[in-house]
Amino acid sequence: MPPQPPQVPPPRPWLKVCGLRQPPQAAAVARLGADAIGVIAVPSSPRWLEPAERGALFAAVAAASPACLGVLVVADPDDAQLPELGPGQGHRVLQLHGAETVERCRQLRQALGPELLLWKALRIRCPEDLAQAEAYAGCVDALLLDAWVPDQLGGTGHRIPIDWLQGFRPALPWWLAGGLNPERLAPALNGLAAAPPDGVDVSSGVERAPGDKDLDRVAALLTALAPFRQDQHT
Repeated sequence: MPPQPPQVPPPRPWLKVCGLRQPPQAAAVARLGADAIGVIAVPSSPRWLEPAERGALFAAVAAASPACLGVLVVADPDDAQLPELGPGQGHRVLQLHGAETVERCRQLRQALGPELLLWKALRIRCPEDLAQAEAYAGCVDALLLDAWVPDQLGGTGHRIPIDWLQGFRPALPWWLAGGLNPERLAPALNGLAAAPPDGVDVSSGVERAPGDKDLDRVAALLTALAPFRQDQHT
């Protein structure tokens, strides 16, 4: 067999579309160019997808775009949930969106093994909350910053003030979430030109209803993102 060419990561900022519930729609979003597709495994969320339905969605994404990462979003999982969170369930990333401590992240890393990427979401309510980012370096693979909203873990449409993020340069890749849509994306990234995020995460900003994405809005967001993407390998 001839040697395979090295896989080149897509240009940054990457795009994650979160809260998908329908396999055909998830596949369509992946074909449009999303780099990651998120599935919500938090029962209180209006975008929650039952465990029995997740495998079909992740399989549809993989068939449509093999490079697109399947992301399972959980909050404060206990050990009894580990069998449905580990490798072999269709996702390649586990996103921790609760109050998981650094120690809990280390425990999950050890329990779930190195095959699974681990991302930690930090809910930011004030600039001082950004200081906790460095503590997670070494126990997770990436961070995701989302706006803090009482009793809601994401998909709220609330934004982190961009001026809070000036100079934010953590020791690991990070994603910006919270209130992004095709109209707000460019102002946010222009405001972070000196230290841009590695990826952006959208949910409600491209929806018709919770869990139902508008493909035209996804395409418009990708169009808005294109000028900011820089190929790291040129």
